Amino acid sequence: MTEREPYPSDLSDGQWSLIEPVVTAWKDRHRSASGHQGAYAMREIVNAILYQGRTGCQWAYLPHDLPPKSATCYYFAAWWDDGTDQVTHELLRCQVREKARRLEDPTLVLLDTQSVHAAAGVPSSTTGRGAAKRVPGRKRGLAVDVLGLVIAVVVLAASAHDNTAGIALLDQVADHTGGTVKKALVDQGFKNQVVAHGAGLGIDVETVTRNPQDRGFVPQPKRWRVEQIYGILILHRRLVRDHEHHPASSASRVYWAMTQVMARRLTGANTPTWRDPQTVTT
Repeated sequence: MTEREPYPSDLSDGQWSLIEPVVTAWKDRHRSASGHQGAYAMREIVNAILYQGRTGCQWAYLPHDLPPKSATCYYFAAWWDDGTDQVTHELLRCQVREKARRLEDPTLVLLDTQSVHAAAGVPSSTTGRGAAKRVPGRKRGLAVDVLGLVIAVVVLAASAHDNTAGIALLDQVADHTGGTVKKALVDQGFKNQVVAHGAGLGIDVETVTRNPQDRGFVPQPKRWRVEQIYGILILHRRLVRDHEHHPASSASRVYWAMTQVMARRLTGANTPTWRDPQTVTT
């Protein structure tokens, strides 16, 4: 393979070593009948997925020195279809928690939703208009721990009530953590149905109320972490607007974005910004 100039979104050697075992194991399980290993290195496939997630470009606009749409799209779809993206994400999440001297799974999670506009061409059958925010598109729900690590993701039509997202998130949390989570903090958009569903799972759902005297945005204790993660995810331009035809593909974008964030955190790398430090004026 010819050497190319690296992109800021490329995995370093250390970051690739964190992801490589999962990808290599997947490749070993999916050998072609002829024994052909494919024309593109798996590291470059992952780099292409991360490049697209970070820049927001269309499949056909991937740079010519990265694997083309046909190859990258195939692996991206195969990995969200069989859960490899989540396996990779979970591997790094556990390592970040271990590095922070935390148990593998949390006891407290924070739930929130975000409405995002859908791009042209996204099927109307998977989108809607949010009643509160009037956003035509999809609703992205997250459950995160106090370190800001994603535990669960759901993607629904924006017209879906927060209760629907909350119930789905709690089910995922209970399934992914093996019952370690005992408490969830939510905002006032989640109603009694979520509280009751959480009780059935052994999770105490507590609504964090806003002080009526507060003006403007005031971070809520602990719950600010989930707001912070939404802000971090928006740095990945593919997530600014929902371009995905399948909600599961949209959720996969979140997992890949967080995989990149955690890989940088584990290797001590800074997340690049869109502003060149040399051009900043004071």
